[in-house]
Amino acid sequence: MFKKVVIANRGAIASRLLRALHEMGIKTVAVYSEADASLPYLAQADEAWCIGAPPPAASYLDQEALINVIQRLGADGLHPGYGFLAENPDFARRVTEAGARFIGPSEAWIRRMGHKTRARDYMISHGLPSLSSSSLLSSGLNELTTAAEAIGFPIMVKPASGGGGIGMFRADNPAELLQACTRAKSLANRSFGSSEIYLERYLEKPRHIEFQILGDRHGNVCHLYERDCSIQRRHQKIIEESPAPGISRERVSRYGNLLAGIFSRMGYDNIGTVETLYEPDTGFNFLEMNTRLQVEHAVTEETTGIDIVKAQVALAFGESLESLLRDGVSQKGHTIEARICAEDPYTFLPSTGTLRALAFPTNAGVRVETGFSVGSTITPYYDSMIAKLIVHGDTRDAAIELMIRSLNETVVDGVKSNIPFLRHVIDSPQFRAGAVHTGLVEELKKTSWKKPVGICPASQTGEQAHVTI
Repeated sequence: MFKKVVIANRGAIASRLLRALHEMGIKTVAVYSEADASLPYLAQADEAWCIGAPPPAASYLDQEALINVIQRLGADGLHPGYGFLAENPDFARRVTEAGARFIGPSEAWIRRMGHKTRARDYMISHGLPSLSSSSLLSSGLNELTTAAEAIGFPIMVKPASGGGGIGMFRADNPAELLQACTRAKSLANRSFGSSEIYLERYLEKPRHIEFQILGDRHGNVCHLYERDCSIQRRHQKIIEESPAPGISRERVSRYGNLLAGIFSRMGYDNIGTVETLYEPDTGFNFLEMNTRLQVEHAVTEETTGIDIVKAQVALAFGESLESLLRDGVSQKGHTIEARICAEDPYTFLPSTGTLRALAFPTNAGVRVETGFSVGSTITPYYDSMIAKLIVHGDTRDAAIELMIRSLNETVVDGVKSNIPFLRHVIDSPQFRAGAVHTGLVEELKKTSWKKPVGICPASQTGEQAHVTI
């Protein structure tokens, strides 16, 4: 097994990786930027190393700094977490050249699945259905219009690289198309260093459902069922659950087995997530594949009982799926995850500052992943997620009630948080009925989510994040 692993990330995922690696008896090296020097999990690492200034480009995205840590401290593995360099094939290659193992899929798989149109074409060629879409496009109006009309309006303009919903814009007619493409190209270039875009058929009320897969280096791949990630704001997930409500288990298993068979034949060799858009009539339509650990991996861990992080590390070292999953894979109960973010619950603008209070429930069935504690600072340099609140119940109704109770018992003070909005969504009749889709958040914002009148001055300033509705 690995002797010493560098954790090339921060926050909740760095804390999560530290716990798993220590339980596996592996020495750890945590890296941090100057802005993160006081985060509590750093004290849990065997070694901690400052890699630069607060901006990501000067620290967590600085490949030279990370390679230097590997070589200076004699690490034989590097776990990238998610985001930052987790899906950068050039970095994966450099880690290997530096004498360590990149804990993730091989460089070739990261490169193959990192470009969305090429990945889509590749998966279609192996038998996966996908939505109607275009090839890569220039900004020529005639080419754009011809491609959009071939698919049919409305269409979605999407970057060919990157992820997280960044740079995606809807166009309902030719007049909106050029503007949407211009905005998408500009944002994609700034965010991912590539302005390549393509067009895809737009579905009005699809569900975003993804499948977790694991592969070893011996030609074996299995699936760990699905996660329903339909509750999104600006194409970014805020609530995830498993099993997906209202879809037959036979249909889910059939698609999961299809994926496992395809990726096994192709020789996929570590963790991965296949993202789909689901409609009852067309079923699962391949969107893209993420060649990394997901933010929402804990949802699958709670329903299957499998520690995905430990499995990923062991698979990267060369162990077989058979040795890790001797009892097979099954689901039990229902899990819901809510992402608690530092942001105004009404304007959804980021909120920064020092956490004067931070407390979570400790009830049975509740799990919390965070990289912060009282006194930590939420800075403007990184994403706004403070913590992930994960609950598990025997049934979906039980999980919903436990989540609402847990959100009520969570305390965040010093910055604003989205807790009131999360509670509103989960307690809505639509969510309770399982009538989820990717546009539900916008529907609720327009219909039932209103800023209460007459709230106390402290709440209006956002200093007291727990607003009573």
